[in-house]
Amino acid sequence: MSALVKAMSKFRLAVVQLHVTKVKADNLTKARRLIKEAASQGAKVVVLPECFNSPYGTGFFPEYAEKIPGESTQVLSEAAKESGVYLVGGSIPEEDEGKLYNTCAVFGPDGSLVLKHRKIHLFDIDVPGEIRFQESETLSPGSSLSVFDTPYCKVGVGICYDIRFAELAQLYVKKGCQLLVYPGAFNMTTGPAHWELLQRGRAVDNQVYVATASPARDESASYVAWGHSSVVNPWGEVISKAGSEETVVYADIDLQYLADVRQQIPITAQRRGDLYSVNAVQEG
Repeated sequence: MSALVKAMSKFRLAVVQLHVTKVKADNLTKARRLIKEAASQGAKVVVLPECFNSPYGTGFFPEYAEKIPGESTQVLSEAAKESGVYLVGGSIPEEDEGKLYNTCAVFGPDGSLVLKHRKIHLFDIDVPGEIRFQESETLSPGSSLSVFDTPYCKVGVGICYDIRFAELAQLYVKKGCQLLVYPGAFNMTTGPAHWELLQRGRAVDNQVYVATASPARDESASYVAWGHSSVVNPWGEVISKAGSEETVVYADIDLQYLADVRQQIPITAQRRGDLYSVNAVQEG
C-alpha cells in the first residue's frame, strides 16, 4: 500500500453536540466557532445536530424555516470553506414552494453545496404516558436517497428517525458507503432505550461506521434531547460518545479496519441474493 493510499484510508471525523437556543443568530455563530475548533483538531468531516439553528418542535418549524440557499446555509457554506472541511450541516427547517421539510445540507471544503437530504421518514409517534410527537403536522417527507463522495469514502445521510429503517442503511451500503451519518434528536424516552442500540445495529449489520449528532440536552426546552452523540465502528463498538453537554467528539475513521472486518466476516459475499434483496424503487 502506498503512503498516499494509506493516508487516505484514515481520516478524522468530528461530531458537534450543540446547545441550541431560540436565538437563531447565536446558534449559527456557535456552530461556526465549533466547526473551526473541530478543523483545528484535524477533522476532515464535521457533523452538526438535527435542527441546529432552531428549537425542535412543530410550532417552531414554520417560524424558523428558510429557503436553501438562505441565511443558515450561507453560514454553513462559509464555515466549510474557511475550515476546509466536508460539513454535514445537521438539519434546518426548510421552506420550498409552500411546503416545509427537515433538511440536511452538505457542503464541500470549497463551500459548494454537495447535496440536500430531506428527512424521509417523519417522526410521528405516540408512546402513551411518555411522548407524542407528529412531525407530519407541519413537515412534508423527502423522497430521495442521499450519498456524497469525499476523497476518503462515500457517505450516506439520514436524519434522526431515518435510522430506524434498516433498509435505508442497506441501500446506502449497496451504493458503496462506508460511513453513515445521522443528525438526530432522540428524546428522554426513546434516547435511553434505542439511540445507541440503533447505531450499533446499523453499524454491525452493514459493517460500516455510523455517526450521530444530537443537540446538547436542555432541560428547560419544550423538547428535551437525549444527547450522547456517538461514533460506532464496523465491529459495533462505540468508539466516541458525548454526554449530555455541549461538546465536540472525535473519531479516527480507519477504512482499512473496515475492510478487515468485512474480510473476517464476509456477509456481503454470503448474502443470499437468490432468496431476498432490498432495492430502491426510485433514486429521487
